[in-house]
Amino acid sequence: MDGSYGMDLDEIIQNIQTAEVICLHFPLLRKTLILDTRSDVEDPPLAKVVPMAKSVEDRFRSLRRLRPRFPQPEKVTIIPWPKYVDSLVRLGVWEKVVQRFADTGHADSIRSCERALEQLRSLERKEIAAAITGKQYHTIWESPKE
Repeated sequence: MDGSYGMDLDEIIQNIQTAEVICLHFPLLRKTLILDTRSDVEDPPLAKVVPMAKSVEDRFRSLRRLRPRFPQPEKVTIIPWPKYVDSLVRLGVWEKVVQRFADTGHADSIRSCERALEQLRSLERKEIAAAITGKQYHTIWESPKE
């Protein structure tokens, strides 16, 4: 699961450093990490794990519900992440996320990032355990009968 998948880390990091709204999509977990860097005096940046959207329109609607005080973003950067959650840290991507949030000056923004990362780790552990125990998974090949 942690192969290269043709990911351009430089491009991913550039998007994290410049995009207003980034959606890191975790297909195995069927979850998306929304990173909304927009902020004002009352609303800090948002780092939130949400269910996958069914469409782009769905994602824009969910952003409107999550951030009603902000206008609809002109664009949303979607980054599929087919790797393990901790590879975000190992590959230096998470450091850029945290730095981007820290640069906003909101005191709780780094903690919200860390809570989101811990939630993703927990979801991944549960998903791996389910795969091992067979919950929500079906065998494709059976072992030969002796």
